[in-house]
Amino acid sequence: MMTVPSKYRRTKSVLAVSLALAFPAGAMAQSATELNARINELEQELARTRAQLEASKAGEAGAKKELEAAKANSAPAGIAFDNFLGGKLKVGGAIRANYAVGDYGDYQGKPTRAERDGGNFTLDTYRINLDYANDNGVIGKLEYRFYNGYHFLHTGWLGYNFDDGGQIQVGVNRVPFGPGAYGVSQSWFFDQHYYVGLADDMDLGVKYTKSLGNLTIDAAYYLSDEGTGHGGSVDSARYSYDVVNESRNGYEEENQVNLRAIYHFKDWAVKTDLGASLMYGKLNSQGPQDDGDRWAASAHMVNKWNNFTLATQLTRYSFNVDKNQPLGTDKVVRFGAFDFTTDVAAKAWIPAVSLSYYKETPSIPWLDYVIPYIEYSSIVKDEDSFKNSDLMTLGAAWGHGGWYIYTEWARSNGNDFVGNETSFADRLAANSKRDWQNRFNINLGYYF
Repeated sequence: MMTVPSKYRRTKSVLAVSLALAFPAGAMAQSATELNARINELEQELARTRAQLEASKAGEAGAKKELEAAKANSAPAGIAFDNFLGGKLKVGGAIRANYAVGDYGDYQGKPTRAERDGGNFTLDTYRINLDYANDNGVIGKLEYRFYNGYHFLHTGWLGYNFDDGGQIQVGVNRVPFGPGAYGVSQSWFFDQHYYVGLADDMDLGVKYTKSLGNLTIDAAYYLSDEGTGHGGSVDSARYSYDVVNESRNGYEEENQVNLRAIYHFKDWAVKTDLGASLMYGKLNSQGPQDDGDRWAASAHMVNKWNNFTLATQLTRYSFNVDKNQPLGTDKVVRFGAFDFTTDVAAKAWIPAVSLSYYKETPSIPWLDYVIPYIEYSSIVKDEDSFKNSDLMTLGAAWGHGGWYIYTEWARSNGNDFVGNETSFADRLAANSKRDWQNRFNINLGYYF
């Protein structure tokens, strides 16, 4: 039974004294008896109301817990080994297929990755993931990917969670640059930062992360890029876009330092993450040219209001290379990824913006949530004779259990994945044609 608060007991006493002064003894006794009965009824009603309120709150909390549990149960579970080297090992992965159709034709009689008539449907990726953790703070992650004709290590590191909240990772890990793991982007295509090695970039080194109140700091040193896997190219069977030594006498990335700071304004009406990223590294010559270096600096911000997310970024980058390199110019650097090479302007600015909306769909049995988005980014080059490379993407990501599906329309005048192969070596560099082309893309992924 609930205890009646003291303020109500005081009210009851005051009423009794007032009645004693206002009425004769007999009438007062009768009225007091009736009043006491009424007060007791009100107290019991108040107690019942409070009990119902507490039960309602408990029910609401329980419903929230059930919702979170349902979300957790709908996520890919993988296979867990609870006693593996004194910790827990989770084995998972993904398989993805891709359909694409573009408004551009084939190349030299061969279909491109998105031919005009009917499009292409291909197996995109198969990957294996390992995640390890034990009670002593030791953690680790490994991911290996298989594509059509080539395969490579995507991630492979061991780390430690310190008692003060810091974390260290040693091995092939994601470089801290930009507002998040994938820059500003929500899309399958990413934004133009990715294609010059400044978003979702994996390298070999050590990274330390620490939160100090509302401030998150990342500091990292990378001995080299992640290396090449197995494919038809010399040095480009890899996931991340890196400077590659495809000619065997070009440049190789080494001795890179990264710093990133992000301050989280959590109490603002529009939650805001404001940050800056810095990168500096060497380019080791494997040929007659002099060694080079590279640097990049970026300011970025993520604003969240209700279910909307607005992400913006402005980056300046510079690759300082010798004109005696195999490409014969200091205005272009050779990059590689996905078993092919592409040339990139040596110096440029990159503005990028993304607007997205997260919508849960509890009334739709086959869909947990949808994320529509629109994105724009551009490589604005220093060289006067080079033309800018723009990329615009309008699409949505659809999630249900282990399924994650992208549906996108991309329009670009300078991107290796939107257009045919006639200008692959040129679209991120001089971009001499700069013709606008379109691609509709569906990527179906199942994660387990």
